[in-house]
Amino acid sequence: MPSPAGAPPSPCDVLVIGGGPAGSTAAALLAARGRRVVLLEKDAHPRFHIGESLLPLNLRIFEKLGVAEEVRAIGVHKPGASFISDEHGSKVSFLFINGLNKDYTHSYQVKRADFDALLFRHAAARGAETHENTRVLSVALGGRQGHCITARGADGRTRAWQARFVIDASGRDTVLAQAMGGKQRDPHNNSAAVFGHFHGVAPCEDCPEGNITIHLLDDGWCWMIPLPGGVTSVGVVGTPALFKRRQGSFEQLLMQELDRSPSARARMREAELISPVTTTGNYSYRAKVMQGEGWLMAGDAFAFLDPVFSSGVMLAMASAELGAEAADIWLDDPARAAPLLRAFEGKVRRAIDAMSWLVYRINRPVLRDMFMQPSNRFRMRDGLVSLLAGDVHADTSRQLPVIAFKTTYRILSLLHRMGWHLRDGGLRRMPRGPAPAAAE
Repeated sequence: MPSPAGAPPSPCDVLVIGGGPAGSTAAALLAARGRRVVLLEKDAHPRFHIGESLLPLNLRIFEKLGVAEEVRAIGVHKPGASFISDEHGSKVSFLFINGLNKDYTHSYQVKRADFDALLFRHAAARGAETHENTRVLSVALGGRQGHCITARGADGRTRAWQARFVIDASGRDTVLAQAMGGKQRDPHNNSAAVFGHFHGVAPCEDCPEGNITIHLLDDGWCWMIPLPGGVTSVGVVGTPALFKRRQGSFEQLLMQELDRSPSARARMREAELISPVTTTGNYSYRAKVMQGEGWLMAGDAFAFLDPVFSSGVMLAMASAELGAEAADIWLDDPARAAPLLRAFEGKVRRAIDAMSWLVYRINRPVLRDMFMQPSNRFRMRDGLVSLLAGDVHADTSRQLPVIAFKTTYRILSLLHRMGWHLRDGGLRRMPRGPAPAAAE
């Protein structure tokens, strides 16, 4: 397969596009199995990235990679998540230790620049050929005949590789999905985010130290994530109505929306912005297909969810782990790997669906009522904690409390349309007037 640059392409078993958590995980696992792996990253590590709050189910993958102690050393211990609602006048904390899965009961908050660099270096140490400042220009898929990938390095030169298998872990660049025209914005979740890093953010009173805190806003929600060195990541995710109010800079928008929440405003009173304010739109999307003959997508290259439940890095690394296993088998026996690749896609889609059920409803009154007044009847609260911990591949015994939670939500949604809402542990009649719609 000739290279557009004129020189013969360099052969490899697997070429991984993207040196974030998904790409570095897949590259490390495949290189450790003796595969010739090339890992291309468009930027240079360390580089800023959002998504700093990890989940307990990440820990299993850290152990498998052999980086658990290194991650612990750069992280802030995270025992759970706290939700704060000015409307309800209350806060509630969910501790991972109360979940149904007792194997992993904490996680970490990390600066993604350090975390991603750690994983990238680890992939190189396991034997992957790594290239930074190398942007993929084109991918010509050729099935079992191999794929030709061309990329431009920092020196402006173009290089090409002939890979037997391609893993697209390019994140929001979605290299393969863009090339195939198969990227679809999620119609259920039209949101955007604005965020930055601060010093001097006051801790949440009566919240466990290290928890991520979620402030529920009128048109969205706000995250506050404690990071090493006294830094706090603060961001607002909102609906189009929130962003239509912007009249000045994005920094002004961020501070304006935080000021609209009494609980958030109190914590930001002495805060000092120490980073540029960044924004991103069209937050949630999904590609039409996830895998094909000799290729697959992992992590955000396939789908991205609103980050309210911090699922991004966990879903990315878990899909990379599953994908690496399927790719390794495909390299030896494509026919035997075909059903495994289909199973891989199905498992990842189910995991995303499990988290998206909550994501789609976080701005609805009924779900907010249930979060702020959690009931453990039928172990619903414990099941919810397990889902918040990233236990999306749970066995049936751990799924039943989640099913009970969803059933209760549907019943309360029906009652909400009839004029009732959940307050003070019981149902209360709402004031006269049109009741808000609450779709299931």
